[in-house]
Amino acid sequence: MFKTIISSAACILALFCSSVMAQETSNRVSANTDWSVFVETNPTECWAVTKPKKTVNTKDGSPVSVRRGKILLFVFYRPSDNVKGQVAFTGGYPFAKGRLISMNIDSVNYKLSADDEWAWPPSEADDAKIIAAMKRGAQAVVTARSERGTVTKDTFSLQGFTAAVKDAEKRCAS
Repeated sequence: MFKTIISSAACILALFCSSVMAQETSNRVSANTDWSVFVETNPTECWAVTKPKKTVNTKDGSPVSVRRGKILLFVFYRPSDNVKGQVAFTGGYPFAKGRLISMNIDSVNYKLSADDEWAWPPSEADDAKIIAAMKRGAQAVVTARSERGTVTKDTFSLQGFTAAVKDAEKRCAS
């Protein structure tokens, strides 16, 4: 059931990526340093989101220029489906099939499962561990491989994360 909720959440999040990045949408309710909070209704959904501060793309160890879609890191809440703090990452390209994605938070590695352009922790317990680490940490670095073999390394600031995720959680408290 958790995978179904995540897949549904990923579809919802995909609809909002353009407005999240443009930050012109009326559903942005707050900003906390490098993180923003968005709220939607019917059903009620809240999320904290940020874009990377730095992106490095390499192929066979050499830097390459690539076109990518939106690159975002989320923590998502949807009370109607009992989703409370679901981490999600979209890298802006289809991930290589069968490969895990690495998220490093202040020298501790976590694995994310990938499905097309989306990745998330394998369980609710892993979500909780990652969120706790993000609250303590300074940055998160997500490393992944595309279907074409490009390795991407996206660095996200965690400044403002704790305030943003608390705000999103409070707004979606059931």
